[in-house]
Amino acid sequence: MTTEKDKSFRGNASQFFVAGELCRRGYAAVVTLGNTPNTDVLCSNRAGTKFVHVQVKTFVPGTVTCNVGLKAERAFGPNFFWILAGIPPADSAERFRYFIVPSADMAANVASTHVKWLATPGKGGRAHRDNPVRAVSIPPLTRPYHWSVEGYEDRWDLIDTALTGDPAIALMEAGWNPQSALAADAEH
Repeated sequence: MTTEKDKSFRGNASQFFVAGELCRRGYAAVVTLGNTPNTDVLCSNRAGTKFVHVQVKTFVPGTVTCNVGLKAERAFGPNFFWILAGIPPADSAERFRYFIVPSADMAANVASTHVKWLATPGKGGRAHRDNPVRAVSIPPLTRPYHWSVEGYEDRWDLIDTALTGDPAIALMEAGWNPQSALAADAEH
């Protein structure tokens, strides 16, 4: 089997493992099979009234980084999460690892780290050239110019909060005003 196929199989498997972990925690989760841009797993509460979108990125446990790409610099909203899934090879004794990161946290940290990298001279004092590669460090290992996802391992509670919190409070925190919404409804 080629390395490219290994990577593809591991990436596909990680989406199902993430969906399985969410189902195990009492949520409904489906793999979109590439049919939804920016969403590998769509997850809802049991009632189907609240949803989160999950972008899954895969790494092999024991590696230093996980590639997240340029879109990691974009905050997609409070109900969007990145899950970096450490999926060990079938014959490995390594454990599965999951880092659950809200998109706003990922975007801010990946973008600022990339700006620092661009501002730092490279080999021979030459300027770094911008490119679409973005990666994060997987604890306990770190790399200069890669943001570490330290503190996000097994943070399933972040998804719990998004799926069980009071939607009115979440909307008001996002700037929604119920009085102006009622007034708009009355006009129609």
